[in-house]
Amino acid sequence: MANNFERMLELVGDFFDVKNDPDQISVDEASRHKLEQIHPATLNELANEDGPMVWILVVPTTLDTMQRFLNKAITEQQLLDETQPGTAFEAVYLCSASVLPEFRGKGLAKKVTLDAIRQFQEKYRIKALYFWKFSKEGDWLAKAIARDTALPLYER
Repeated sequence: MANNFERMLELVGDFFDVKNDPDQISVDEASRHKLEQIHPATLNELANEDGPMVWILVVPTTLDTMQRFLNKAITEQQLLDETQPGTAFEAVYLCSASVLPEFRGKGLAKKVTLDAIRQFQEKYRIKALYFWKFSKEGDWLAKAIARDTALPLYER
């Protein structure tokens, strides 16, 4: 049986199919390095002794970048390309949350995402959240996070 890391890679690959969509953010070595430079809380995981159970990707951006993404003027990959470390971020893109099946429905993705947003808020004045709906579960998660943070939520 595959370990949690291998299972998580397969889950993300099957669901998002980023290999066949260059407009989506693909987390490789270069993008991982950039995300860490933007803020250490962009990539987070919750793991146990068997490896990751939850992976989340959240990207702080400007309100202008948010608006252009919501208006489909830029792709998700362009959103990352133009987001630079050291910027005064005002919004958070709720990019993705992946949870192994046996850990779903326990609030783990919500907890990890809220922790990341709180870390952004320690440094930046976050005014809005936004997301691109891929699933009903993602929609529920985004709305729950917006409720808990009391921030407005915008959907692409």
